[in-house]
Amino acid sequence: MENYNKLNQLIGWIVFAIATSVYFLTLEPTASWWDCGEYIATAYKLQVGHPPGAPLFQILGRFFSLFAFGDLENVALMINIMSALSSSFTILFLFWTITMLAKKIMKTNSEDKLTISQGYAILGAGAVGALAYAFSDSFWFSAVEGEVYAMSSLFTAIVFWAILKWEESADQRTGYRWLLLIAYMIGLSIGVHLLNLLAIPAIVYVYYYKRYPYSLKGFIIAGITSLVILVVIMYLIIPGIVQLAGNFELFFVNTLGLPFNSGTVVYFLAIAGLIAWGLIYTRKKSKVVLNTVILAFLFILIGYSSFFMLIIRANANTPINENDPKDAISLLSYLNREQYGTWPIFYGHYYNAPIVDHADGNPVYMKDQKLGKYVIKDDRKGTIPIYDDRFMTIFPRMWSNTKPAHKNLYKQYGEIEGIPISVPDGQGGTKVLYKPTFGENLTFFFRYQFNFMYWRYFLWNFAGRQNNIESQGEINHGNWKSGINFIDSMRLGSQTDLPKSMENPASTRFFFLPFILGLIGFLFQLNRSKKDTWVVGLLFLMTGLAIIVYLNQTPLQPRERDYAYAGSFYAFAIWMGLGVLGIYNALQKRMANKTLAAGIVVVICLVLVPGIMAEQGWDSHNRSGKYSASDFAKRYLDSCEPNAILFTNGDNDTFPLWYVQEVENYRTDVRVVNYMLSSGDWYVSQMGRKVYDSDRLPLTIDQDFYKKKGSYVPVFERVDDAELMDAIKFIKDDNKGTQVPLQNGQWIDYMPTKNLSYKVDKEAVIASGTVAQIDSAEIVDEIDWQIRQGGLFRNDLMLLDLIATNNWERPVYFANPNSHAKVLGVDKYCHLEGVVYRFKPTIAKDFINKIGGVNADRTYEVLMDENIRWGRLNEDDVILDRESDRNSGMVKQNYVRLAQALLAEKKYDSVVAVLDRGIEFFPHEKFPFDYYMMSWADFYYQSGAIDKGNEMVMTITNRYNEDLQYYASLDDKFSSEYQSDIQEAIAVMQRLIQITKQYKQNELADEIEESFYANISTMNLQ
Repeated sequence: MENYNKLNQLIGWIVFAIATSVYFLTLEPTASWWDCGEYIATAYKLQVGHPPGAPLFQILGRFFSLFAFGDLENVALMINIMSALSSSFTILFLFWTITMLAKKIMKTNSEDKLTISQGYAILGAGAVGALAYAFSDSFWFSAVEGEVYAMSSLFTAIVFWAILKWEESADQRTGYRWLLLIAYMIGLSIGVHLLNLLAIPAIVYVYYYKRYPYSLKGFIIAGITSLVILVVIMYLIIPGIVQLAGNFELFFVNTLGLPFNSGTVVYFLAIAGLIAWGLIYTRKKSKVVLNTVILAFLFILIGYSSFFMLIIRANANTPINENDPKDAISLLSYLNREQYGTWPIFYGHYYNAPIVDHADGNPVYMKDQKLGKYVIKDDRKGTIPIYDDRFMTIFPRMWSNTKPAHKNLYKQYGEIEGIPISVPDGQGGTKVLYKPTFGENLTFFFRYQFNFMYWRYFLWNFAGRQNNIESQGEINHGNWKSGINFIDSMRLGSQTDLPKSMENPASTRFFFLPFILGLIGFLFQLNRSKKDTWVVGLLFLMTGLAIIVYLNQTPLQPRERDYAYAGSFYAFAIWMGLGVLGIYNALQKRMANKTLAAGIVVVICLVLVPGIMAEQGWDSHNRSGKYSASDFAKRYLDSCEPNAILFTNGDNDTFPLWYVQEVENYRTDVRVVNYMLSSGDWYVSQMGRKVYDSDRLPLTIDQDFYKKKGSYVPVFERVDDAELMDAIKFIKDDNKGTQVPLQNGQWIDYMPTKNLSYKVDKEAVIASGTVAQIDSAEIVDEIDWQIRQGGLFRNDLMLLDLIATNNWERPVYFANPNSHAKVLGVDKYCHLEGVVYRFKPTIAKDFINKIGGVNADRTYEVLMDENIRWGRLNEDDVILDRESDRNSGMVKQNYVRLAQALLAEKKYDSVVAVLDRGIEFFPHEKFPFDYYMMSWADFYYQSGAIDKGNEMVMTITNRYNEDLQYYASLDDKFSSEYQSDIQEAIAVMQRLIQITKQYKQNELADEIEESFYANISTMNLQ
């Protein structure tokens, strides 16, 4: 085939254009949930995001943001386009990778020429495999949002393609340049994500097979070498370069008395000098391999140098500056992700292992500008637990001891009976603990970590997906589903005639076709080229099984983790492409016209695999009309008065707010304080600075205390109670009269009581507008609460300090008042205003435990604003995702609570308007039902809107009737999985009967009652 190379280039770019068009058409136009808001905000202004950082992503994101040409609302779109292009270039390199591997299979030696039919089959294989991966669930999801995984996939694709290009030109004089390109790409990829490093073993084996004759010894040495290279980069170069810089810095500053950064400068000059000397020496001595190794090391460092951006920007004190990595010492902690803790991988403890002692950790240093040296701010003494040796094991899979729910699920998935071991009970006696057996440990690994956290995701991509509801193991949430009913029904129960509540527009059915095609490709390659099969298989295993082992994930992950295994799915896509060759090879033996055989196979495979995947996945991946994260963030900020302080907690009530403030300059007068991040001294320091239109936080305790002594302040009850400001001053006071000694002779500050009171300055309350003069009689004299834990962490102390110091000058809001209840249990003083809760010295009349009361006037003003928007989630072209649904549930509750508050004021027309508006934004056809849906009907009835109440009752009744009829149709082993849903449906219908009778809707009540008892009879329930 004379024009093969031209066609290979042309079709590759056509595939690229198809992928690019699809991603552009389905791209989210703004920031999405989770880390996207943070990544876009930090990229736009080159700020410092969460550890371990993604500086190259941010630098390139900043470049793409310039094409917004000053339109701030298009900044996110441009950065999302960067992800889309990264993804479509990944598809391009995947196409060329498949065609290179396919060509090796079809050509028995380099002198053979491809026939026309072989050429078409190879090019078709590349198109099928590349497009199938382009439309795979996990990859498509990452392609249309501003996250790092799309760009990380691109680097994996480039390095794997590059080693195959090296293989083609290895015998040429300039072939080594491909190896240097790979080294540079690996270095650059560190500035995006470390997943790319997992391609190294496959790369090493390509090199081995090309340079050396096969032998078992050589095969083993190549494997060991690949792991050594991987370990050297991950654990020596990445942290080691920085750690040595930190050691130099400490020696030059603390020992030699030189200025800050002097050690770092000398260190990097020394590295540059050693590299230069090594290159000159190896060139003179003609040591080509060693010269190439040194050059590769240099190129890795050049790529890795993107992290200098983080240090430069951290020293600029950017508004987002997570962990504040201003020097080599703090950068090491940042790279090691120390704030997230560690977990065992190859050897460690079981979840119920008793702690028998503690070891010391590495001290944490900070700059002391006054002393001109680094001082210890946290000695980390006694911070590393030492566990009972009897509870230690190799390959520990069940290790988390922080949450009771983890332990329960370990027992469930591991089917634990355990081995009884007697241990001290801490009171002079003994107790029996049941140590899991190693077999039970492996059971958990296979059932949860492999099956649930990997194989389920694998089949999402290559068999089909049940729905987009986040799963914690439920039979009706987030499972794989092929579309072949007799297979699906064996695992999930009947999947025909599903009730509307289980119909999900994100459901996909691939009928196992991608999986079967990939399996054919694997077997065909294995038969034709065992070496290449091992290379692709190693990429598959290292980006799949190896990640499973390394992450060692606990149950109850906060979100689905399929994105972590995209590299594994990439490798399988190679086999999908080669599956086309396998089918062609079988068919061409039976057809005289082999070109026709190639055409038939390629067309059929294109239609049945990427064609079906694209058609099935379009709706669930089309985010072109979705604005939920940014809209919800704006509603949070709109709910706040000017110059407010808003406490948030997790990623999804923080990162979208960062995005709209940092990128769109929206409500920059509101200071967003992430309560979890406030446990870091660096974050408290940043809160002590003015940012944009937001003043610094009012705090009494100085920053030096928060840095050196504020990580934990224990409570020792020396007095019955204390006024809050007195307690804050007591902690701040640096003398031994306000401290207690420890056994090691150290004196520490403490909180002298658990019972706190806050005397209310009524004049300040009225002057600040916190409470209107007309309502002054409602202001309490004092707010009392109790600390419900044994001590105060830094964020707890900062919160109490702020409340005491602020004295009502600035409005204080909480995204969730219950999240701080152990330290500041004042939820009855928290009033819902819009979608946030304002802390005010008045007791809420309609107070509900843990969620405060409602300021009806202010909440009505926010929720009923004519310009309000909730991400267009009510529109037909927008598919509801899990995180939008979760946040919508809280907003729906706010509409109901507002209606309830208005009912108390007998504003019936307003109640109906509020309920109507809530249904308009969150229609029942799209949003899941729950027990509290009955409140909507009840409030309609109470407001005199009988017809609307009846309509709501019938909507709820029909939905639960359908559900109960479906449950009744299932075998017992499946219906038992729905027991909580069945109980909810029964309780709702019983309550609906009561409500309709209460409001004299007797015919409707009789109708519901009839259907209720019919369902009870069908299900044999009492």
